This record gives sequence, C-alpha cells and structure tokens, in this order.
Amino acid sequence: MPFLYLSPSTQEFNPYITSENEEYWMNQLADTMEPYLRASGVNFTRNDPNTNAATAIRESNSGAYDFHLALHSNASGAPATGSAPLGAYVPGNTRGIDIYYYPTSQQGLKMAELLVASLQTVYPLPDRVRALATTSIGEVRRTNAPAVLAELGYHDNEADALWIENNLDGIAAAIVRAVTEYFGLPFLPPSPVRSATVRTSGSPLNLRAYPDTDAAIYLTIPNGAMVELYGETDDWYTVGYDGTTGFAAKTYLVT
Repeated sequence: MPFLYLSPSTQEFNPYITSENEEYWMNQLADTMEPYLRASGVNFTRNDPNTNAATAIRESNSGAYDFHLALHSNASGAPATGSAPLGAYVPGNTRGIDIYYYPTSQQGLKMAELLVASLQTVYPLPDRVRALATTSIGEVRRTNAPAVLAELGYHDNEADALWIENNLDGIAAAIVRAVTEYFGLPFLPPSPVRSATVRTSGSPLNLRAYPDTDAAIYLTIPNGAMVELYGETDDWYTVGYDGTTGFAAKTYLVT
C-alpha cells in the first residue's frame, strides 16, 4: 500500500551559505511535495520539525508505513579558523546528491535507484547523483519500514544551495515521480483542490488504493458525502475522504 512517512530535516543548526538553514529548506521542499503526493494517491505523514530524528524514527515505527523517506542536504566545509567567527564554515567545493539505503534492504535499494534516475533529470551534474549503502544513519538503519535518506546537494556550496532554493518544484516533482514508480501509482500533476459529492444509486462508493476496480479498498464513502478531489487519471479521481487519499470512479462524483 502507498503509505509514506516523510521526514524532512530538523537540523536548523546547519546554515545554508545563501540563506536560512537545512531544516527550513527541506521543509519547504516537503511542502512543495505534498500536492504532488496527494494528486498521485500517496498517503503520507510528516515528522514534526520541532523534534529530532530519533522522534521521527519512533513515530515512523509506531505506524504501518510502507516506506520512510528522509530529506536532507549535505555539507563538506571544515570549521573555519583564525579570525573567522566561532562556528563559521568555509565554503565547500563538493557538489552532488547521495541517496543512502541499508545494504541488505532490496526495497531501499529499489527506491534509491529510482530516486537517482529521477533526480538526474533535474540536477545540473547528473553524473554526481548516486545511491550509497550505509549502516551508520539512524533513519536508514533503525526504521521498521524500508528507508532511504536523500542528501540533496551541499548546502555549504553556493551553486548547490541556490539550485535547491530556486528549483523546489522541479525537485519535488522528481522525488514524487520516483515514489509513485516505487508504489506502482500514476504520477499525476496537482490541480486546484475541488469539492465533489458522491452520487450513487444509494450504495457507498469504494475508495481504492489504485485506479483499478481490482485494487484494495481503503474504505467506503456514503452516498451524498462530500469529498476533495486532488487529481484525475482516465476514469478516476484522486479523492481525499476522512483522512485517507485514494482513487474513486468519476462516474459517481459530481463537482
């Protein structure tokens, strides 16, 4: 099932060489991803930016999530010395995107490779986008769900920092495209959210995991109920109802 735990960085102490910090920009990216996730039928929960990675791991492990996706940016600069202010960093020369997965996780490797392929289409140095195995990152090693941690460029490199800041929509779309491919969902561009009313002969309307009459049913929606529409594909709308996102047949929804 497409249930994602989305964990943007909580590291506000990592400054960008340009403006703001890692927590700020990774949460801006997650904000931009949300409409794409909803339109494509991915259910998701986000961490609390006011907590930390350990809390995100606990929350992820307390739910029935199918994947854990952590969003970060990297740094290569060494602490400055001499007359530089305490805690300042010299600009880093390193660029690139690293997608980390646990070495024995086939599902983690699958998502990592999908993210690499998708992000190569939007990152200016595609040969520097790579998947790497790790046993040292908590959000990859300690989660019950398969997981990856994406280091989306180097925030102490001006070119990478500006790429993140100026390309949030393209990066968000590339990440969600990989997520939908992982889950076997259509990638659907977001559209303005609309309301619709269920109109059947009286029976409830099925909300399904995929746009297919054989797909699993999340829940049933009563005739006459109001729902939200996030996207559409062929004869299906992406529908939000009672905190769950799925697919319902267009025939039975009146806008």
